Amino acid sequence: MNKDAIGKGYVQVYTGNCKGKTTAALGLAFRAMGRGLKTYMGQFMKGQKYAELKSAEMCRPYITIEQYGKDTLIHVKNPPEEQDVQMAREGLAKAKSAMLSGEYDIVVFDEINTAHFFHLITVEEMLEVIRSKPDGVEVIFTGRYAPKEVVDAADLVTEMVEIKHYYEKGVPARDGIER
Repeated sequence: MNKDAIGKGYVQVYTGNCKGKTTAALGLAFRAMGRGLKTYMGQFMKGQKYAELKSAEMCRPYITIEQYGKDTLIHVKNPPEEQDVQMAREGLAKAKSAMLSGEYDIVVFDEINTAHFFHLITVEEMLEVIRSKPDGVEVIFTGRYAPKEVVDAADLVTEMVEIKHYYEKGVPARDGIER
């Protein structure tokens, strides 16, 4: 861990209903790697084999990604099950442990906002992560529907706003671009 590079460390939130939140966090991890910093990304509600998993393997030991979800999406038509709750709770413990370990400069709680929206994580648990963040660690929360309490507690909040999207024309997710 390079505490001098990060300084105090801040809490960032990337939210909104457009694509780019996880990508922005990965871009930050990639930039940090160029300065010798290490990033841990815990992905809530994700178990699919996204390309970033393979990329992170090529970037070890600088970028580590672990997933805390099944290989199916949770959404309104496919609500969470007890297993989803358990996986999110275990993932939260792992990501928080990574944050406190002294091994990582940046810890990304990917899709934690969405996990909260689906009642897998509570606002109080999210605020406890923020309160327990040690100096020298940058923390990133991503996902749609960031709770107001988390937005208020964060140091930087970026909202991805959709202006136009090719999904509207029926373009499916593409390998290497969206997955």
